[in-house]
Amino acid sequence: MRTKARGLGLRTAVVLTALASLAGLTGCVTVHGEEAVVPATTAGEAAKALEHFAETNNEANRALDAELNATIETGPLGTVDQAGLRARRTVHPQGNPGHRPLELTDARFLIPRQAGWPKFFVADTAASQSPGKRWLLVFTRGGVEETWKASYLSVLTPAAMPRFARDADGYAEAVPADETAGLALAPRDLSAAYADHLREGGGPFAEGPLTSALREERKKAAAGPGARTQWADLPAEDPRYAPVGLRTEDGGALVFFTTHHQMKQTVPQGYRPQVEDPYVKALLEGTPRQSVTYVRLALQTAAVPAADAADPQVRLLYRLQRLTGAKGE
Repeated sequence: MRTKARGLGLRTAVVLTALASLAGLTGCVTVHGEEAVVPATTAGEAAKALEHFAETNNEANRALDAELNATIETGPLGTVDQAGLRARRTVHPQGNPGHRPLELTDARFLIPRQAGWPKFFVADTAASQSPGKRWLLVFTRGGVEETWKASYLSVLTPAAMPRFARDADGYAEAVPADETAGLALAPRDLSAAYADHLREGGGPFAEGPLTSALREERKKAAAGPGARTQWADLPAEDPRYAPVGLRTEDGGALVFFTTHHQMKQTVPQGYRPQVEDPYVKALLEGTPRQSVTYVRLALQTAAVPAADAADPQVRLLYRLQRLTGAKGE
């Protein structure tokens, strides 16, 4: 299924007209160690990358083909989606005849100027699978010889969508991951801070369903009868899961970041864990005799305020957590 690309050029031309004269410089230049600050891509190339993503995504999900998905997704999004496709293919080896095609429409592009590699841009688009909401798809590539692949997904309501900062030529502003860049928290520190918050509470996070409420849910589950439940939350340190941030008009930033999570359920002596979900069984290693450990990866989207903001708390706007493995012991 092709994206409905009609009108993409009109929508992006207003803010990205300067790209036309820079077509020969868009992410394809080697200038003394690639230190030149140039647009990550053109609006036209971004539209083609989004269209190719939608077409291939539909093919991969229809056939439940993780290898095909790997040609369009990378990083944390690729990890969770490819694990899911492998599990579903095990359960449904003939593919997914009930697949609902994904259509991406009304696309707008946030393209920053960047030096060196990797580079990224963000597609802000309506999606047939999320009526009334917007998808933010982060596309990245590590070099001129590589193709654009989606690494993060966030699904936001129009009310939650921030206003992104743009320069005089309409380009978005990337926030360095390893610097505070005037923010209350550096993007590279978000993963560890959130893992600490889930383990111990506190930290810079505002109360909400993805912070304080999630901790309360865990407490209730741990105190319930039957299996003993334990959690382990870890920051994502693999470069494949590096955070990505864009400056917002209020001086803060919207940051996409990743965390690792394990949940171990142990049953009392004399009992055996029951794994009923066929998709969990498809990813299960080992034999559950006393416990099962569920391994998950989570993608988060956070609104990080400016360092001098009146309210310095980080607000989590979206979280996508998926199972990537399981181990029985």
